[in-house]
Amino acid sequence: MQFKNKFIDLTYPKIMGILNVTPDSFSDGGSFNKLDNALTHAELMIAQGADFIDVGGESTRPGAREVSTQQELDRVIPIIEAIQQRFDTVVSIDTSKAQVMQDAVKAGAGLINDVRALQLEGALTAAANAKVPVCLMHMQGQPKGMQNNPNYQDVMGEVNGFLQSRIEACNQAGIATEHIIVDPGFGFGKSLEHNYQLLAQLNELSSLGCAILSGTSRKSMLGNLLNRGVEQRLAGSIVTAGLAVQMGAKILRVHDVKETLDAIKITTLVEAYRKK
Repeated sequence: MQFKNKFIDLTYPKIMGILNVTPDSFSDGGSFNKLDNALTHAELMIAQGADFIDVGGESTRPGAREVSTQQELDRVIPIIEAIQQRFDTVVSIDTSKAQVMQDAVKAGAGLINDVRALQLEGALTAAANAKVPVCLMHMQGQPKGMQNNPNYQDVMGEVNGFLQSRIEACNQAGIATEHIIVDPGFGFGKSLEHNYQLLAQLNELSSLGCAILSGTSRKSMLGNLLNRGVEQRLAGSIVTAGLAVQMGAKILRVHDVKETLDAIKITTLVEAYRKK
């Protein structure tokens, strides 16, 4: 897949390192909201093997409040520009706002990653005009209240159907299916049971014809099952990353790059022998 002057072969799973330049993200809020700290962490993740750096300027954790467009721009544009000046990597902009998408791509972002699947006003047009790949995520509700009793009759069927409808909307706007990545949205309007059912059926999303992104790193689906705090969820993050690769995921969005890459190497080698 072509990501703004850089081709990345997604036939082999790739790592997307998380860089939250926010004061209130669930795992690392406040750790990287200064430019020097953010750059240092981006450099570390790239050195450890990250193919993407996903820059986010607005927390989408459960209960999170929205921030203004200007606040988000002030947070993300300087770090995108700085990463592009220093490193040969793909920067992903984690946003739902049309203006942020537009300005981030101008600053050097090569992928738009939207938890709202380009549904906000102007977002679909902005993404189509940007001419970079997009990642569409499923979320039931909005971050502020998405974990208040999420309900599904058929969680995978509904997630799959929603993503199919958004792919069709993208196609109509001029975004080709081969430039679309899909994300089931672990932890976004899902109960513990919903999350693990989605993981068990993740390969069903392959019918959409898009690369699959999986993001379970340090999430509450791990903490609630294992009774572990955010900083004690590495083992769970690694196991779910390996399972996601077995189920067809081609991009893993993670906090712990080195450890996840180790898991990918083992998982893909075992899968290669299993299929012989």
